[in-house]
Amino acid sequence: MERTLSIVKPDGVERGLVGEVVKRFENAGIRIVGMRMVRLTRDQAKRFYAVHRERPFYDSVTQFMSSGPIVVMVLEGDRVIQRNRDLMGATNPKDAAAGTIRKDFATDIEKNVVHGSDAPETARTEIDFFFNAIEICG
Repeated sequence: MERTLSIVKPDGVERGLVGEVVKRFENAGIRIVGMRMVRLTRDQAKRFYAVHRERPFYDSVTQFMSSGPIVVMVLEGDRVIQRNRDLMGATNPKDAAAGTIRKDFATDIEKNVVHGSDAPETARTEIDFFFNAIEICG
């Protein structure tokens, strides 16, 4: 069984899309084994996105991700990293496939409702950022 991190970003929480995102995971047979709502400080957002420190979007993404509550989830299942990425759709909603979360709900490339880990190593690091072992039920 593989695990990955999923985040409903501040725009998704504000727009009441948490239930819709959870429903899509459950309908796809993905188990949610950890979940909670948090609000990142700017410093925490900078630590979480440190890998992108040199990218032009770093300041705006850390500002955005600390602008309101987020819902973080640990997802579990067979090939769950790729399955989650398929459900999310392309980062840019203009490029996302029909029926994906980002195509259906994103307003722009940054306010694209969800985040998901892109590889097993990233998933482990991102899960450890938000959860300790006792908070994961699986």
